[in-house]
Amino acid sequence: MASKHSRTGIWLIGARGGLATTLIAGTRMMAKKLAPSAGLLSDGPLGAGIPWAPLSSLEFGGHDIRRGTLRESASEVAAATHCFPQGALAAIGKDLDAVDGRIRMGAAQNCGPAIQKLHGGRAKAASPRVQLRQFRRDLREFRAKNRLQQLVVVNVASTEPPLRSASHHRSMEGLLAAIRANSQSIRSSEIYGAAAALEADVVINFTPNEGFLCAGVREIAEIRGVLYMGSDGKTGETLVKSALAPMFHYRNLKVLSWMGFNLLGDGDGEVLRDPAHKAAKVRNKDGILARILGYAPDSLVRIDYVKSLGDNKTAWDFVHFEGFLGHKMCLQLTWSGTDSVLAAPLILDMVRLALVARARGETGCMKQLALFFKAPLDVSEDNLHRQYESLARWMAEAAG
Repeated sequence: MASKHSRTGIWLIGARGGLATTLIAGTRMMAKKLAPSAGLLSDGPLGAGIPWAPLSSLEFGGHDIRRGTLRESASEVAAATHCFPQGALAAIGKDLDAVDGRIRMGAAQNCGPAIQKLHGGRAKAASPRVQLRQFRRDLREFRAKNRLQQLVVVNVASTEPPLRSASHHRSMEGLLAAIRANSQSIRSSEIYGAAAALEADVVINFTPNEGFLCAGVREIAEIRGVLYMGSDGKTGETLVKSALAPMFHYRNLKVLSWMGFNLLGDGDGEVLRDPAHKAAKVRNKDGILARILGYAPDSLVRIDYVKSLGDNKTAWDFVHFEGFLGHKMCLQLTWSGTDSVLAAPLILDMVRLALVARARGETGCMKQLALFFKAPLDVSEDNLHRQYESLARWMAEAAG
């Protein structure tokens, strides 16, 4: 297991965004005993007996195309969500400055019009070949300068449009050849993924962006013995849907229609105003019903931007179902939460679980992490209860 003296680096793609900022600030606060570890599965009963990596052993760095500082981002998060304990943000100011010094300029080639517009076209315009070389150098320097025993790369960047299938996505050879040839169709997310698979020990895709863990990137990871998992973190309405849909299945109540309306603000919400970007998110949110129920009810998923909500989001679900004697009834549910506060502990849990898996000698796809994703790789089970049972069995083995 990772000892209390081992150091783990977490490199975040999108390091100054609301989620990354909440993750970094929250981890530092918990490490300094300025905030409780509520929301961490690893600190709950299920994690008893497993020697988790202490939060104080985690170092952060990352890429971003945003200007500004982490202090500014943290102040914006605090003003919008009030999620940080009083006085805690001021107490970690120097910690945020230290992480800021390890954030490098990223790129957003072919990432979609909304992201380019949101960040004013400031993304680095280097060729794909130069991007890969620079991203790899950034990861190696982060590992060396901070004397890291493990390196985890987590993609928390904004949602891109769905990826069009191309031959270079399908193999390591094709992907690397396309990057070397400076193909104009390559996305920076694919280059980030390739760099991560070549340099890191663990790669996690918390976004719906398929390029980051396309087949070519996964082949690199498999050859190098890298642990990886994705895609698209399950934090809100889809989490509720994956817990409630099995209830109707268990009781043989036929779902006739399931309508979901999502309202959110912040930068992610603004990006998702664009239909091209929204399509990737809607596909993952809408796909689980048929897989859980065994049939496809009439369904709708809407995502609408409400600027005043900031990092908060609200979802309203209307479920129309048929019971005994063909009688029709309905369930209405309103879900409100703060996106970054819901997501940050999931990333910490996954990092800790991945380090345990590495100590156990595991490589490849971390199927036990399916619980945390809307579209888990290589896992067909979407029932939240069964996903939890699978993770619980794995954790019991790790503790035993």
